[in-house]
Amino acid sequence: MRCVIQRVTQAYCTVDNIITSQIDLGLLVLLGVEEEDSQEDIQWLGQKLVNLRIFSDENGLMNKSVQDVQGNILLISQFTLFAQTKKGNRPSFIRAGKPDMAKPMYEEMGKLLSQLLGKEVQMGVFGGDMKIDLCNDGPVTIIMNTKDKDNF
Repeated sequence: MRCVIQRVTQAYCTVDNIITSQIDLGLLVLLGVEEEDSQEDIQWLGQKLVNLRIFSDENGLMNKSVQDVQGNILLISQFTLFAQTKKGNRPSFIRAGKPDMAKPMYEEMGKLLSQLLGKEVQMGVFGGDMKIDLCNDGPVTIIMNTKDKDNF
């Protein structure tokens, strides 16, 4: 799994000009699933997301997690995180998980994050033509990959 994590003051997802999900202070997480991903990847990444200390404390230092600040999470499926651009100019998405495998894993990540956070995680529309609006706070943007845990 790969994800792009953005600390936000607000974010929302629209499909066909209708807001389908929205959050105030919290994390916008763009999540890509690949064929080799497993339950272990979901567990590892879920724990990292809710415990990642990227929110400011009273001294302005990044010492608080989304749980600590009682923030929210907006989870968006994003197969394009597995784009391969080495050859030619048209990206290949061959490494991205097929929908019949990726959708259940995306939904399971949403359920796990809701459990860990103690409140409902907002979700995008899997496979939908989503428009994501956000106000990146900081800006703070972090990229993670469960296949490269030693660097994260």
